[in-house]
Amino acid sequence: MNSSLSRREFLKTSGAIAATTAIGVAHVHAQKSPGETLRVGLVGCGGRGTGAAAQALAADSNVKLVAMGDAFSDRLQLSLGTLKKQEIGPKIDVPEKNQFVGFDAYQKVIELSDVVLLATPPHFRPMHLQAAIDAGKHVFAEKPIAVDATGVRKVLAACEQARKKNLAVVSGLATRYTNSYRETVKRIHEGAVGAIRGLHVHDFRGPIWVKPRQPEWTDMEYHMRNWYYFTWLSGDFNVEQHIHLLDLCAWIMKDDNPVRAYGAGGRAVRTGAEYGNIFDHHSVTYEYASGARFSTTCRQMSGCMNEIITLVMGEKGTANFSQRALEINAGEKWVYRGDKNVGQQTEHDELFASIRSGKVINNGEYMSKSTLMAIMGRMATYTGQAITWEQAMNSQENLVPDRYDWDGKPPESKVAIPGVTKVI
Repeated sequence: MNSSLSRREFLKTSGAIAATTAIGVAHVHAQKSPGETLRVGLVGCGGRGTGAAAQALAADSNVKLVAMGDAFSDRLQLSLGTLKKQEIGPKIDVPEKNQFVGFDAYQKVIELSDVVLLATPPHFRPMHLQAAIDAGKHVFAEKPIAVDATGVRKVLAACEQARKKNLAVVSGLATRYTNSYRETVKRIHEGAVGAIRGLHVHDFRGPIWVKPRQPEWTDMEYHMRNWYYFTWLSGDFNVEQHIHLLDLCAWIMKDDNPVRAYGAGGRAVRTGAEYGNIFDHHSVTYEYASGARFSTTCRQMSGCMNEIITLVMGEKGTANFSQRALEINAGEKWVYRGDKNVGQQTEHDELFASIRSGKVINNGEYMSKSTLMAIMGRMATYTGQAITWEQAMNSQENLVPDRYDWDGKPPESKVAIPGVTKVI
């Protein structure tokens, strides 16, 4: 795909994929009969990958996990042992010859699989997704799908290829597969709060793991073991984790593109070298052509108040998405009281059902646009500048190392300085 895209070209490309979203029209793929075993391969055996594998195996009565791959043998073995202890244990058939370790492990897993689960650090998602689609495999791709715009463009191209091949691509943005969110967003889209004037998000969380450096680790292994703290691997936490809230707001706004973003961020608490080069707080305002504004603040700090909440402000009322309840206040209060489900499980249920029926799902458009929206916010906080959608879309930033090798050098990981760091 051309590395420089106009807004119209982006919409044309992504629009071709839109018809295959989880809540849209599906394309027909060769049906897989219930009697045909679907071979599942896992690429990325951390906690999220282990969870995704368990959910995939629970989603269909005739599936088997046949191959696993990770950069590290210890992570693979821990994942395999954990999975074998669960109820889905009988569906696991991963002999030693199908356990692959190293940067090229994904290639061997893809070769043996019908459905590939991609759950490595986000940096690798574009490369792995493209390889899976090239090989004609269905894909579950964890969020986010890239760490830079170059990667987003690659994923868009791969998802368009998947559409033409009638291959499923399901995103790990599980909010869109959660019953309570689906019903609440549906009501908003039907006009429950009127025209949306603004959205406000607080995403306040505590810190996560840090893995102390060991003497035998090279720089590359240190980065890979602590991938969350390096922008080239995670995209920063506003891309890797906060994307769930950004995607919710993008969904509420019917996946319209913000026209520009600006904000502030930095390292107030996580200032040591063990925290790589990511920020510990970001505050971004996104502006829409309609005049609506979306303001979001996220942080990861210990000893502080924790709260995750999204407030939608419309001309007729408000909607509130919180960990306590989902409700709409527009004269008469409505609270979701319907059936509850686990979105992370439902996304796999619907993925495998779509493969069986021949009507495959393709989430390519919204997972790409929501990822780009997160990257756009990071560009704004890192540089201190206002960033337009076109600037983000056409950014030439490319966070790929010279080579994937344990003795190789990872990309330079300087801490961004707003007002000094340049827009790429």
